[in-house]
Amino acid sequence: MTAIALTIAGSDSGGGAGIQADIKTFSALGVYGTSVLTAITAQNTLGVTAIENLSPGIIRAQIDAVLSDIAVGAIKIGMVSTVETIGTIAEALIRWQRQAVVDPVMVATSGDPLLQPEAVEALRAQLLPLASVLTPNLPEAALLTGTSVAETEREMAMQAEMLLKLGPAAVLIKGGHGHTSLSTDLLFDGTSVTRFDGPRLATTHDHGTGCTLAAAIAGGLAKGLDLQTAIGEAKEYLTAAMAAADGLNVGRGRGPVHHFHRWWAA
Repeated sequence: MTAIALTIAGSDSGGGAGIQADIKTFSALGVYGTSVLTAITAQNTLGVTAIENLSPGIIRAQIDAVLSDIAVGAIKIGMVSTVETIGTIAEALIRWQRQAVVDPVMVATSGDPLLQPEAVEALRAQLLPLASVLTPNLPEAALLTGTSVAETEREMAMQAEMLLKLGPAAVLIKGGHGHTSLSTDLLFDGTSVTRFDGPRLATTHDHGTGCTLAAAIAGGLAKGLDLQTAIGEAKEYLTAAMAAADGLNVGRGRGPVHHFHRWWAA
């Protein structure tokens, strides 16, 4: 049976993040990718210069068109920058009942904001309770909990407890913004903690890393993997994609990871 995943996210004209990164990731992992655009960004490796959000009506129509016909096994949700967009997606998830990996995209790698301030509470109240797993990085976890950026695993655990109270089935706090020798992600499900370690790579090719990891997790879930296995395989894929990206010559800023490193060398 064909493994199929859906990404609901914004478009990155530079191709390194958002919908483009998600579909590349699905394809690289042997998963058929479908997509719903929430916003169009004018973006490259240097930053975001413009954003145009799509209407709730066309977002709803895209979701219904895909899910009414195609057997999607898991959904990855990325850039949802407005209150209206969040409400539309939440209503659709309740209607269609699919596994959802929610990546709370709030700020681009370049530092440009991607989520309107008034939408943060809507994200907390409407979308987080529907998440099979929430995947914030350290700054995003701090913004969602109203606390300082975690510097220790104990602080990560405290933030995860706060996020679990908002309703997601599990929370994966990513340690990519940390300063230790290992890049450690911690999965909390309310009863146990699972650790995922990887090398901290000295690279500037990290544009779209959050999108890529969340899409890889969704791809694994669409294949029928359990959550821990899906996360472990996703982290291995992302680490290899980052390690292979130094040879890419894409843009003059924070370059993309090499999604297809297994097929062609940078």
